[in-house]
Amino acid sequence: MTTPLQVTARLRVPVTGTDHARGPADAPVTLVEYGDFQCGHCGAVHSNLAELLRQRADVVRLVYRHFPIANVHPYAESAAEVAEAAGRRDRFWEMHDWLYEHQDQLDPVHLALGVAQLGLPADEVGGEVERHAHADRVRRDFVGGIRSGVSGTPTLFLNDVRYEGGHALPELLAAVDQAATA
Repeated sequence: MTTPLQVTARLRVPVTGTDHARGPADAPVTLVEYGDFQCGHCGAVHSNLAELLRQRADVVRLVYRHFPIANVHPYAESAAEVAEAAGRRDRFWEMHDWLYEHQDQLDPVHLALGVAQLGLPADEVGGEVERHAHADRVRRDFVGGIRSGVSGTPTLFLNDVRYEGGHALPELLAAVDQAATA
């Protein structure tokens, strides 16, 4: 009798200074999320990740990478590009949070309203999205996810190893605590 080969999925694209990160750069745990702003599961895990960061502020750094599944979520790519346009203005995380808090409003009209609500220049951001000025960044994240074995969202990596546990807050806290002491 043989044992099935078990392969641990690893993050293939290292975290760099160009990634969107929250939390201390020297945190013992780096959690990389590949997400899709229109994905209901990502929306559900969003509040748990925010609470995880609050409870483990000195322990966790969260890195967000785009993985829009456009054939299922028609507004996901535009939402990712809006987030990148906001990021160009040092407002990525504010837009990130707005997008997850308004997942049912990601059509172009509501995206423009969200941009305006955050005080960003709606015409400039709209123009960047219309000409896909940030599509290469979104695509780079997506391809990096594919290289790392991502096939759906949300996909999380803890210290470069794919996290296979649940997304409830107690499970995430336990996984982070374990990774911090490993």
